[in-house]
Amino acid sequence: MKKHAIALLVAAAGTSAAFAAPVDLSTWTSEGPGTWNVAADNNSVLQTVNGSPTVFYSAGNEQGKQLSGKIKVETTGDDDYIGFVLGYQAGDAASSSTDFILIDWKQANQGSYGCTAFAGLSISHVSGGLPEAAASWCHNGTTTELARGLNLGSTGWSDNTEYAFDLIFTASNIQVFVDGVKELDINGSFADGAFGFYNYSQSTVRYSAIEEAAAPPPNGNPMPEPTSMLLVGAALAAMGVTRRRK
Repeated sequence: MKKHAIALLVAAAGTSAAFAAPVDLSTWTSEGPGTWNVAADNNSVLQTVNGSPTVFYSAGNEQGKQLSGKIKVETTGDDDYIGFVLGYQAGDAASSSTDFILIDWKQANQGSYGCTAFAGLSISHVSGGLPEAAASWCHNGTTTELARGLNLGSTGWSDNTEYAFDLIFTASNIQVFVDGVKELDINGSFADGAFGFYNYSQSTVRYSAIEEAAAPPPNGNPMPEPTSMLLVGAALAAMGVTRRRK
């Protein structure tokens, strides 16, 4: 009976947390005019340039994975795009033919290129690189917006505020969580490729505490926080105390 109870506790905590691993960002590559400064521990990176679209992406294909970590704009200057790419291939920043997913988050509405870039979190399909023009700025032309965040679709990020993120990327489903709340969940047929970080016209953006794990089951939640495993330990300890009292 006790063995059965222990098994149930471990299952309830989730097994994916045990396999989450820190990501070594020293193996990642940058494209575009950004400057990506990797910290000495290789687990965080700071992008410092306010300019054209720039991407910092993983060394290999990442479909079937979950990427988790934190993102923070460490300045009160500017109000532009931060975010991520999925299914990215080397050279996509300048290519005229691409097939990757862009998840971007703008702080405030802003007019430029004859259109308005709207505040909020969104997900788009990019079929033609990341030009500094209306396509990236206003989500038109070769950048096709697919959905906006359920809660943050028209709400921008805040200065000097750290957000926890989880991105789940499979061949048929993409999910995005911010601070544990699901914001995006779309189905489709998605090309394999790299995970990456994305900035457009926004400097001083830090990505940190990056971890990677196998994606949870379809429509599942992100991997549990480490506290889940601590709760299991506490429960097991309590069972041990009970046994000694008997």
